[in-house]
Amino acid sequence: MTDETYSDFMRMLKDDPRFKLEAYQFVREALSFGQNQFELDDEDIEDEDLDLDEELILDEDEEFDDEDDDPSWHEQERHLTGQMLCEAIRNFALQQYGLMAKTVLNSWGVETTGHFGDIVYNLIDIGMMKKSPQDRREDFDDVYDFEEALVRNFRIEVSEESSSR
Repeated sequence: MTDETYSDFMRMLKDDPRFKLEAYQFVREALSFGQNQFELDDEDIEDEDLDLDEELILDEDEEFDDEDDDPSWHEQERHLTGQMLCEAIRNFALQQYGLMAKTVLNSWGVETTGHFGDIVYNLIDIGMMKKSPQDRREDFDDVYDFEEALVRNFRIEVSEESSSR
């Protein structure tokens, strides 16, 4: 993180004190988790559900501005919609914190999926995340209820290996 980015981040935390630093770190980690999760589960995702971040894609016909430009970073990256990111955050929270996921998120000031949207858009405002033209802050609202998704529907998964003992 550059000094300027760090300064912007600290200003953001001061300007919007609702969420702790950990909430921002967690959402960024959950984004990576979600991108990997949805790559692995490609057969479960319909094409219209995926938006590709236009700034990170190089069309096959497009030429490089600079001969030394390395095309490897131009690979297509999966862009998650607000709803997809909320689902990835739920899965990541359950994986990391289990039945304590709701308690941990609440301790960071996060109580609704709309708060994930506030966090994401705060990060977008300081250039730490990007959005596609189709993305809207409202995409994060009311995706699921924390009590329902993180507590009442919590299931302990037992692998066949441990159940055969």
